[in-house]
Amino acid sequence: MYEYEGMYVSGKWSPTSGPEIEVRSPASGEVLGRVSEATASDVGVAVEAARAALEHGPWSRSTPTERAAAIGALADAIESRTKVFADVISAEVGSPRKWTPFGQLATTLGVYRSCAAIVPDYEFEAKRPSVMGGEVLVRRVPVGVVGAIVPWNAPLFTAALKMAPALAAGCTIVLKPSPDAPLGLSMLSECIEEAGIPPGVINIVSGGVDTGVALVSHPGVDKVSFTGSTGAGKQIGAACAQDVRRVTLELGGKSAAVVLDDVVVDSKLIKGLVTGVMANNGQICAAQTRILLPRSRYDEILEPFAAAVTAMRIGDPAERDTEVGPVINVASRDRIETAVAAAIEAGARVVAGGNRPEGFNGSYVSPTVLADVDNDMAVARDELFGPVAVVIAYDDDDDAVAVANDSEYGLAGAVWSADPARATRVATRMQTGSVSINSPAPLDFGSPFGGFKKSGIGREGGPEGIAAYLESQSIIL
Repeated sequence: MYEYEGMYVSGKWSPTSGPEIEVRSPASGEVLGRVSEATASDVGVAVEAARAALEHGPWSRSTPTERAAAIGALADAIESRTKVFADVISAEVGSPRKWTPFGQLATTLGVYRSCAAIVPDYEFEAKRPSVMGGEVLVRRVPVGVVGAIVPWNAPLFTAALKMAPALAAGCTIVLKPSPDAPLGLSMLSECIEEAGIPPGVINIVSGGVDTGVALVSHPGVDKVSFTGSTGAGKQIGAACAQDVRRVTLELGGKSAAVVLDDVVVDSKLIKGLVTGVMANNGQICAAQTRILLPRSRYDEILEPFAAAVTAMRIGDPAERDTEVGPVINVASRDRIETAVAAAIEAGARVVAGGNRPEGFNGSYVSPTVLADVDNDMAVARDELFGPVAVVIAYDDDDDAVAVANDSEYGLAGAVWSADPARATRVATRMQTGSVSINSPAPLDFGSPFGGFKKSGIGREGGPEGIAAYLESQSIIL
C-alpha cells in the first residue's frame, strides 16, 4: 500500500484540504494506495512556492551547466529505483511488467539524459548585427512558472517531456498527475530530493478535474503544458487564450502505419505492426492503430498480423510473460467494446479478438483486429485508446497518403517498405508530427515530438522542446 498524504510543496509533504483519492488496480480492482486531492487554495500555495523559487531561490541564479547536472542527477535517482517504479506503474496503469522497464522507464531516462546533453551548449543569448547599426543582444529567458498536467498511461515519461525542458530553461514547475495513476509520480519526490533540486522548483499536487482547472486558471502560472485528450485540450487551450497564457498541447491521435506493396512480409514487419498498436495495451497516444495495406497483398499481410495478435498472452500485468493487460478502468473497457460492436454492425470483419476475455475480474479487452474497415467508419476516425487495430485497404501510394491524411489527427505514423528511400518519400507527404521508417518507434528523444491538426500545439523533445519554455528578449545595444 502506497500512501501520500497531502501535496509535495517546497521540498516537503504538506497537508491538503481536499478529500482522499483511492488508487485501484485495473487488473483486480484492489486498492493500491491513496493520495490527497489538492483544492484551489492548495494549488495556490504550490504556485506561490514555485514563484518564490523562480524569483528568489538559488535556481534563479543557476547556469545551464548546473541545470544540466541537476537533470542528470534526477535521471540517476530515477534509474536507481527502476524496479520499484516499474512495479508501481505496472500496477496502477496495467502496463505489462515485461514492457515497463523499457516503455515506462528507459523512455523516461532517455528524455532526461538527452535534454541534459543539449543544455550546456544551448544558445541562451547571442549578439547579432542590427540592421539599423550597432548590435542587438538576444536573450532567451525562462517563461516562468509552469503548470504541467500529465495523463495516466505513461506518467513518468509524459512528465519527463515537460519537466526536463522546463528545468533546462530555468523554469519552476507545479506538476499534476492523473487521479488514476498518481503513485509513481508521488514517488518522484524522493528522486527530486536525492538529486539536490532546490525546494519549490518542482511541486506535486494530485487531484482530478477541479485541481487541473485551478492550476490552469491560476494567475501565477505563466505556461501550461498538457498531455491528454483532444476534448480536454480544447478546454485548456481556450482557458489559456482567455488569459493570454502560453500553452503546449499534446493531444490525441489516430496514427497510420502504411505498408507499401514492395514490403517483405517477415517477423520484423509483423512484430513491428503489433508493437505499434498493442504496446501498453494500446493505450499510447501515438499508437499506430490504422494499418493501411495494399489491396494487391491485403490477405498476405493481414493473416500473419491477425495470427500474431491472436497469440498474444492476456494476463495479470505483474506476470512477466503477460503481453496484454487491462485497460485503465471499466468505463474505458465498455467504451471500447461499444465502438467495436458498432464497427461490426457497420461492416467491419473481426479477424482477431473482438470479445471480452474470460477468467478476469478487471477491465480487460481482448487484443482485436478489425479488417475490411472503411476510413469513414467511426472506428477508423475516433481514438479508442485500447488494443484495437483497424485494417484498411488502399490502391497505390497516392491513395495510401490520402487515406493516412484523411483524419482530424496528425500525431505520428510509420511507413514500411523494402526501399527506405521510397518510404521516406511517402513519409514526407504525411501530415503528421513524426513518421518512422520500418519501425514502430513514434519519436526520438533528441528531436521534436508533437502533432499536426487536432493532435496538438507545440513540440516536446530536442532543442525545440526547450525553446517552448523560453521567452525571447531583445536588448538594443
